[in-house]
Order: sequence, then structure tokens, then C-alpha cells
Amino acid sequence: MKLALIRRLFSATGGAELYLQRLLSALLDAGHEVHLFAESWPDLPAHAVFHPVAVTGSRATRPWRFADALERELSRASWDCVFSLERTRRQDVYRAGDGVHRVWLERRRQYARWWRRPWVGRGAFHRTMLELEAQVFDPARTGHIIVNSEMVGREIRAHYRFPEARLHLVRNGVPLDRFASGDRAAARAQLGVKPDEFLLLFVGSGWERKGLRFLLRALDRFVWARLRDTFTRGLAAAQTPRDWIAAFLPDSGAKPELRLKLLVVGKGRPPTTARPYVIFAGPRSDLEQIYAAADLFVFLPIYEPSANVCFEALAAGLPVVTTAQNGASEVIEDGVNGTVLDTPTDTGAVVQAIGYWWARRFRVPFVETGPLSLTRNVEETLAVIELAAAERRARAAPN
Repeated sequence: MKLALIRRLFSATGGAELYLQRLLSALLDAGHEVHLFAESWPDLPAHAVFHPVAVTGSRATRPWRFADALERELSRASWDCVFSLERTRRQDVYRAGDGVHRVWLERRRQYARWWRRPWVGRGAFHRTMLELEAQVFDPARTGHIIVNSEMVGREIRAHYRFPEARLHLVRNGVPLDRFASGDRAAARAQLGVKPDEFLLLFVGSGWERKGLRFLLRALDRFVWARLRDTFTRGLAAAQTPRDWIAAFLPDSGAKPELRLKLLVVGKGRPPTTARPYVIFAGPRSDLEQIYAAADLFVFLPIYEPSANVCFEALAAGLPVVTTAQNGASEVIEDGVNGTVLDTPTDTGAVVQAIGYWWARRFRVPFVETGPLSLTRNVEETLAVIELAAAERRARAAPN
């Protein structure tokens, strides 16, 4: 098949871009002729044909101009299937990996600080995205939509009434062998984490959407609660005035060690308040090592179509604590491979979940990871592409 794939911008840390890179390679290995349309794209696989779609303008106008330019570019050739990961005007298959922008804005208003709520979504960029989104979810313009969670499918049906029969659930996939290959001892030594410390892990960029502030708030409460308990036990055990003084002002030898750390991996601006139990490591390419070092993965987004990092953590054998606003929560079984919270703002529930997994201090027992595989993801995606291509050929055939 001759296939046109679309993604406007490349981000080295973007889940959609990583997904597209893997899909490109799989399509080429299967013998298809693959053309990629984007503003720019480094490290394109060999034998893929790149079509630069250069546009200029502001953040608000460039998505429109890209959609206009793309229509002109696509009209210059015939295609078996046009597959878009971008909000564009006409395609055979659209993968809604970015979710529903309308819902994302609702979540931002819901969780924003009170003084910011009236201004959320008011900018020209968001108006542009909502207008393009209405077009991409128009059944007259898009043949089929791939969603990576049932959550996103429900949102599309609720807000845009796209036919259910043309919505296809294809969950994310990850290279299982890679994320099961980390060296725990070496990774913890490299990060400066002691063997007896309990290491929480957060991976992601775009910290507002992914809820890092809620995790930091819960961790502060968790830490102070444990220190308070230690202090209370010290007072209860005190038998002399010296013991009482040591409980209030413990010297370096008596000071209890917390044995808990949080490792934050990804792009973002660390808060101005330093926390000795939080490590901001920035972006890392050796994620298999990062997951191997950790004991618990905590990810509390206010809106996430289906976080690939949760699949990676599960593949590495980590329990995952996340929210119901994350489509990836649909593969979490409470108490078996993680915990699903109703909302990221319930600090008490976050603290309780961390305590639950700390008390067990084991890596997750074997859980079937086949549904998380990249091979399964590519096969199901190809099935939707082939369906759309067959429909296009049927429309083009003479009566």
C-alpha cells in the first residue's frame, strides 16, 4: 500500500512521536510505501519518503496553515490510506492519541487555581484547536478513528457523536524486552539511592497536566506523618530529661532516616522549595535503567488519554499508582499491579496508596504483559489501516 502519515511537529519526548517512529518502521518492514508529512522530522527511518510541509505564523495560526498546506500536498498524488496523528481536515484514519482538546480544557478549569479558571482556554490557540478538532471528529471528513483508551472513545461519542462502529480501540504498546532489561543494583548506585530506600518514580514532561504538584503535596504529607510518628514514639519512650531533649532536638546519630525518595524524570522547572527527598533528574534516555531502580511508579494526571509511561512501568514490573483521568488506568487492577485513584487532588488517598505499596515492598508478581506489547499494537493498527484502504478502493472502483 501507498500510505501517507501525518504529524505536524516532532518532539523527542513525545509519546505520539515515539509511537509514529515505531509504526513507520513496522510498515516499512511489511513492505509498504510510506510517506511522512511534517514540518520537520529528524532520524527518519531509511526508505521512508519525507514531505516537508513548511508553515509560518503564530502558535495560533500555524495549525490552520499546516492543515491548508497539507490538503494541497496530498492532492498531488493518490493514496491507499491517509493516516493522521494531527487534527487535520480530511483523512481515512485519525489516531486520537492527543485525546479530546475540549475535555482537556474542562479538566484544566476544574483543577486550576481559582484565579486562573476564568482565563483557561480563552486564547486564540485553543480556539484554533477546537475548530480543527470539530473537523477531525466530523464523520464526513474522517473514515475511522483509533483511540488508545475506552475513556477517549466515550469522550468523542459524548461531545462529537462520531459513529461507534468507526471507533477502534487500539491500546498503546511498548517494547517489553527493553523495559524488563534494567539492572536494578547498578541503576540505584548510579542515582545515589541506597539499597534499603523506597524509591518512587515520576516520568513525564508537561507537569501541570501530569499532576506532579499533587504528588509533591502528597509526598510532603507522607514524609511529615512518618517523621511525626517517629517523634511521637521517641517521646513515649523517653525516661529521663536527656531522652526528652533528644526527642525534640535529635543529634545526628539519633535523627531518623526517612528511607524514601522521589525521582522525577522529564522536562520542567523544579519548584523553588527544595525537598531533600526529591531528585530532579531531567530528561533521560536510559528509561529501562530508571524503571529498574524504582519501587513504585506514581503518575497523577488531570487528563491523559493513555500514558505510555504507565505501560513502560508495568512492563518493568513496577506497580502503578495513577488516576481515573488517565486512560491507562483501564489496565490497572487494584492491589495487583497498582492503584487507581478517583482524583489527583485527594491527598489522603495518594498517601494511603504510597503507604500500601511501601508496606509490601516487593516488585509486582508476574502479570501477563502480552496486552502491552508493541507487536500487538502494530498488528491492530495495521488492521484498521487495511480496512480504511479497502473502503477507499471500493469507493474508487467503477460501478
